[in-house]
Amino acid sequence: MSFDPATHGHQFFPGSASVGVLVLHGFTSTTASVIEWARAIHQADDAAGRHPSVSVPLLPGHGTTWEDLAKESWHAWRDAVDEEYWALRSRHEHVVVCGLSMGGALAVQLAARYPVAGLLKVNPALALTNRAAAYSHVVKHVVPSVPGIGSDINRPSKGETTYDRTPVAAVAQLNILIRQAIKTLPAVTAPAIVFRSTTDRIVADASVDLIRERSAGPVEVIALPNSFHVATMDYDQGLVETASRHAVQNLMRGFGLTVETGRAAASA
Repeated sequence: MSFDPATHGHQFFPGSASVGVLVLHGFTSTTASVIEWARAIHQADDAAGRHPSVSVPLLPGHGTTWEDLAKESWHAWRDAVDEEYWALRSRHEHVVVCGLSMGGALAVQLAARYPVAGLLKVNPALALTNRAAAYSHVVKHVVPSVPGIGSDINRPSKGETTYDRTPVAAVAQLNILIRQAIKTLPAVTAPAIVFRSTTDRIVADASVDLIRERSAGPVEVIALPNSFHVATMDYDQGLVETASRHAVQNLMRGFGLTVETGRAAASA
C-alpha cells in the first residue's frame, strides 16, 4: 500500500493565538483520518480573530509498512508526542491535546505528565473489544501479523487508509501503552470532552467508564449515534468538528473548555 506524504504525513496549520492544539491519529492509520478534524479546530478564533496552531504528527511506524510498525515500541509513540507538545509550548501559552483511538490513550498519557489546557478524545482506546489482543505478547512469536483493523466506518462512501495487516508485536506495545494510560488517569486534572460512538467494533465502552471514574478532571461525554469507531470520517464527523471547534474557541475566549458556551457564542 502506498502512502502519499502530502495527505498522510505530518501536517501543521500555523496560528498566533494563546492556544496550540495537538491532534493524534490512531493505531495503524495516518494523519488523513484526523486531518479534517484538525482543519475544523484551526478555524476557531479568539476575541482578536487569532487562530490556534494545530499540529498533526505522523506517529513512528505509521504511513510506511506494517513491518516498520512491528519494530516500534510504545516509547517511540510517546516520545514523538512529547516532541510535538514541547514544540507547541514554545509558541503558545496553552496546549489542547486531541486524539482518536490510540491517539486518545497517548493524549491521556501526555496530560498526566505535562500541563495541558484540555483534552478532546474520539473513541479513546483504553479497552479493546478483541479479547485475544491481551495475548499478543505471546502470539507475536508465532504469528507476525493478522488482518487489518481499519475502516470501522458506518458511512459506505468513506474508507480509512490503514495497513492491510496488523503487526501482532505492535498490538503488544499498544497494550502496554493502554495499561500505562490507565495507571496515569488519576493524574489527569485537565477537563476532557469524550466523543463516543454508539457502535464501535474496536474500542469497548469500558474505555469511557475508566475515564469517567478515574480522571481527576471534569469529563463531558458526547454521544455519536450514527458512527462507528473512526467517527472523524463517519456520519457524525460534522458534530465532532463543530463541537471541537467551539470548545477550543471557548477556551481561547476565556470560558474554559466547554461546548455549550461556544454554541451560544456562535449563535449570538
